[in-house]
Amino acid sequence: MKIIVITGSTRGIGYGLADAFLKLGCSVAISGRTQQNVDAAVVTLSAKYRSQQLMGLACDVTRFEQVQALWNATKVRFGKIDIWINNAGVNAGRIPFWQLSRDHIQGGVETNLIGAMNGAVVAIGGMLQQGSGAVYNMEGLGSNGRKIRGLTLYGTTKYGLAYLTDALAGETRGTPVIVGAIRPGMVVTNLLTKPFEGKPAEWERAKRMFNLLAERVETVTPWIAVKVLANTKSGIRIQWLTPTRLGFCILRALFSKRDLFR
Repeated sequence: MKIIVITGSTRGIGYGLADAFLKLGCSVAISGRTQQNVDAAVVTLSAKYRSQQLMGLACDVTRFEQVQALWNATKVRFGKIDIWINNAGVNAGRIPFWQLSRDHIQGGVETNLIGAMNGAVVAIGGMLQQGSGAVYNMEGLGSNGRKIRGLTLYGTTKYGLAYLTDALAGETRGTPVIVGAIRPGMVVTNLLTKPFEGKPAEWERAKRMFNLLAERVETVTPWIAVKVLANTKSGIRIQWLTPTRLGFCILRALFSKRDLFR
């Protein structure tokens, strides 16, 4: 089966994808900023799957040498890397742009955008050498140009990531490397809820929308994993919240009420 590397996979969507790929028989390299979090994720997953399918390594995607080390270690362990997913991301919170600190801005851009660039350089270069492979960028709010007050920094990085995806798909045309994107929609993770911490009124309004349109990690990630494994075309966006699914969500709300945050 396939060998998968997922950055930022100790929790949230990244962890859910790791779980889903392992269930499908793939081997997965887990990574996150700290070795402690990586080890905890590996231990938890090892209770469900064969330890031979798993490895973990701390990797700060803003550090090119650490991204290269993640590739090298995975290649040594499994012999090749079939799929690399640039998933690591941060969200400073729902803050007016002019109130963001320098650290917020730098951290957001370096993790969400430069981190994905580092991953693309390492993975595409390595896959060209080995003769095959696929790279996917985890897009999100802002990737399609949609703007939300207070999320300008996050949206800007994701808009840039969409450009990067399209540009890399063009640059690798004619090579054995696939470049695509994943748009998971609204998924209940800390990244989704964190911007509303300490803002109860805003949270109550947002929660109504999330209960209408959002899904849990364990619902979305198995579907994404199957789509990633089946894809053979470059430039593809694997998108959960399609117009058809959006219509279903609205229709479902007429007949039942959900509470994803109980």
